[in-house]
Amino acid sequence: MSSFSGAVTLAVDAPVAVTASGTFSLIWLLIGLPLIGAVILLVGGRRTNAFGHWLGVLASAASFVVAAVLFFAMLAQPLDGRTQRQHLFDWISVGTFKVPADLRLDQLSMTFVLLITGVGTLIHLYSVGYMSHDRDRRKFFGYLNLFVASMLLLVLADNYLLLYVGWEGVGLASYLLIGFWYFKETAAVASKKAFIVNRVGDVGLSLAVMLMFVTFGSVTFDGVLARASQASESQLTWIGLALLLAACGKSAQFPLQSWLLDAMAGPTPVSALIHAATMVTAGVYLIVRSNAIFDAAPTAQTAVIVIGAITLLMGAVIGCAKDDIKKALAGSTMSQIGYMVLAAGLGPVGYAFAIFHLVVHGFFKADMFLGAGSVMHGMNDQVNMRRYGALRTVMVATWLTFGAGYLAIMGIPPFAGFFSKDNIIEAAFSRGILVGLVTVVGAGVTAFYMSRLFVMTFHSTKRWTEDVHPHESPMIMVVPIAILALLSAIGGLVLNWNNAIVSWLEPVTGFQEPELAVSKLGMEGISLVVVLAGAALGWMLYDRRPVPEMAPAGNLLTRAARADLYGDAVNEAVFMRPGQYLTRWLVWFDNRVVDGAVNGVAATIGGLSGRARRLQTGFTRSYALSMLGGAALVAIALVLVRL
Repeated sequence: MSSFSGAVTLAVDAPVAVTASGTFSLIWLLIGLPLIGAVILLVGGRRTNAFGHWLGVLASAASFVVAAVLFFAMLAQPLDGRTQRQHLFDWISVGTFKVPADLRLDQLSMTFVLLITGVGTLIHLYSVGYMSHDRDRRKFFGYLNLFVASMLLLVLADNYLLLYVGWEGVGLASYLLIGFWYFKETAAVASKKAFIVNRVGDVGLSLAVMLMFVTFGSVTFDGVLARASQASESQLTWIGLALLLAACGKSAQFPLQSWLLDAMAGPTPVSALIHAATMVTAGVYLIVRSNAIFDAAPTAQTAVIVIGAITLLMGAVIGCAKDDIKKALAGSTMSQIGYMVLAAGLGPVGYAFAIFHLVVHGFFKADMFLGAGSVMHGMNDQVNMRRYGALRTVMVATWLTFGAGYLAIMGIPPFAGFFSKDNIIEAAFSRGILVGLVTVVGAGVTAFYMSRLFVMTFHSTKRWTEDVHPHESPMIMVVPIAILALLSAIGGLVLNWNNAIVSWLEPVTGFQEPELAVSKLGMEGISLVVVLAGAALGWMLYDRRPVPEMAPAGNLLTRAARADLYGDAVNEAVFMRPGQYLTRWLVWFDNRVVDGAVNGVAATIGGLSGRARRLQTGFTRSYALSMLGGAALVAIALVLVRL
């Protein structure tokens, strides 16, 4: 067992789930409402075109209302009665192996439910305006509803097998949404790439579920997590590493990060939904939900920290070199999810902080992605920031709301990111100075590339062409962004008030105060100085100096960052090319060896048959002569034997 065994006991010994009744019997509606919306929109066809987009919004909004009702009902319960389980039906029953289709609503899943339905509904509403001229808008909203329903199933499932169903549902929905404009080659290729890379991660989850069954004889959360201390460390390490592989695929962590940047080929609301509150957070949820496994497997826990740290820095470096506004934000998402994964690897010191940062990241990243969509809407779908500049003068609402997200992601007090990111930095330093330095450096680089993005888009000098006429987006797009901007500004303060988010999650995740060599105020001061230095450098380089319309060649690191740090090249060299060579060799082996052996046997038998056939002449005299010759040979043999 790890040194956090006491905290592990706190998480494992959480109150046993209570059978849902009364208000909690509505848990299934959280998934059912958007799922019904998806079925109506996708099966109803063109008959739903006229109202399909509003039905999609209504389905998501209704799920959020149910979530809010359940949240307040949960608050009214005593601490030991907040975990609720709803049995839907008996799913798998083979001998002693039984897997029910049960839903689990506790503090962790409730947090995700509110985030998914709340931010998801705002993105649905924004999409009404953004997709207003798309001929397949009804289908788009059907896919959005399917995505939300799948993500809700993922976080509400009470066992790993049902979680796997939601996991795959999210993968399918993301494939459909990223490739929604399939007539564009970039979108079609990006959707296939996301689907294939995520299948690699899914192998990890499949292996983890099978190992759980072999080790514990169960795949339910209670059956696995409550017995984690009874398994050997090596068994738990393999399960933890398999879960980490799954998380790397879904949350775009190294080495399975390459799909995320290309996923920007989909409509901007898709980018906001995937990057902010749903798909890329699934890996963080999986690790935190499986906290008892990782706490008892220090090697797997260390691997989580290493993967998070590498991705944190990779995403930040990539974000520094991208001129495409959406891809710059995608690099940012990689980096911020890296922060969450790193925090989740810190054990009880960091679980709650990982979820805290996940929630506020949902606010400010959705704010900025939708803001980027607003900029594109006003700039004839131009995504190159080198063709922007001075948009604050013509898109004031977008500038102000995007600015809230910009300040939040940098961690400027009192904006949301200040509270969550600084908590992660403090927790990281409690693990070791190297881990802490990675988080601080990442914060400084984040401030630089986000300042670069903000300045190139809204400040510096006007660089758009004469045929472009920037204008503010309609209110149906501005209002959701404004709500997200408000949450970006005050969400962190509210969640951190009286340590609310940590106290809320503690019964599920456990919590241990980080031990710091310096005071909390001192750590916050150091972090803020680094952030301000990064931001100042960004403003100095891109506001005071002219921004060339064509990107300069740059140094080696810049060129590598523009090429996504050669992630695709590595995948091609390490996996694709060897795979092609292996496939070609297998084809040759099949044709020459396998088929050659089969064909050789057939040819040999055929040749012998052809020669034997010549003995069958059809003449009686020939057969009589053969019989006489045979009899003579037998007689000679008998004589020789007697002699």
